Amino acid sequence: MTVPHIPVLLDEVIAALAPTPGAVIVDATFGAGGYTRRLLDAGAVVHAFDRDPDAIAAGRLWPETQGQSPRLVLHPRRFSEMVAALAEVGVARVDGVVMDIGVSSMQLDQPERGFAFASDGPLDMRMAQDGPSAADFVNTADEAEIADVLFQYGEERQSRRVARAIVAARPLSTTGQLAAVVRKALGHRPGAPKDPATRSFQAIRIHVNAELDELNDALTGAETLLAAGGRLAVVSFHSLEDRIVKQFLRDASGAVANASRHLPAAAPSAAPTFAHVSKAIRPSEAELLRNPRARSATLRAATRTDAPARERRAA
Repeated sequence: MTVPHIPVLLDEVIAALAPTPGAVIVDATFGAGGYTRRLLDAGAVVHAFDRDPDAIAAGRLWPETQGQSPRLVLHPRRFSEMVAALAEVGVARVDGVVMDIGVSSMQLDQPERGFAFASDGPLDMRMAQDGPSAADFVNTADEAEIADVLFQYGEERQSRRVARAIVAARPLSTTGQLAAVVRKALGHRPGAPKDPATRSFQAIRIHVNAELDELNDALTGAETLLAAGGRLAVVSFHSLEDRIVKQFLRDASGAVANASRHLPAAAPSAAPTFAHVSKAIRPSEAELLRNPRARSATLRAATRTDAPARERRAA
């Protein structure tokens, strides 16, 4: 069976994780299983998470899920719940965690899921296929809330104008309707390199799925689970995600920024929990030719130290 998804930065992710036979690794975003396949081929045991029931159903067909000691254990849960989920199956420490943040190619390519506007479909956008949908949000939220979401999660500078147009056009039920409203509000020119509806769709999807909260919780979970020497690899696709990952690793590695070069270096507040933090790793030209969707991907990786996990900071 052909996998309808090309995993991004696959070789670089596997190199960062350095899987060995018997290593226990969490694939926090299973999707079509591109990373998991390579991890299994290297002899690792994989605990894979996905809140999308379609991804879990497809994964259950893999032979590695069978038998008394399966090498692939599927968890139909949010990756923010990885610590609790693994505790339930007796796993307290792992050797690696990989996360591929955001919407998957499979979800984008299914018009009925409502993540994209290339083909018209219901205004859904729910990764877990339950709870309030994008249509529920745009049709019931007040104008100020919609504007805040578009500005915060889509970095849409004209968020108030777009929000006002959305409220005026309600009710909206399809991706095509929403895209048309946003384009009209922003004065879309056909043939422009980027569709202006892209930012609003990103923002609404992130809001509906609480994606940035999930990412923050998952990074904290990875810090708790990783054994000394364990590897973390995170692939993100836009600046909001990458900023969170970069700041997390900066804080966790004790890389405290100074207010002034004339002041002495500030001492870290706790022993660093991560070391060997990589610089941003981006796709090669060869990969971009194979998979244009990889163009915005960024990988950051780090190695867990033996320091105890930091206490959870209050939100």
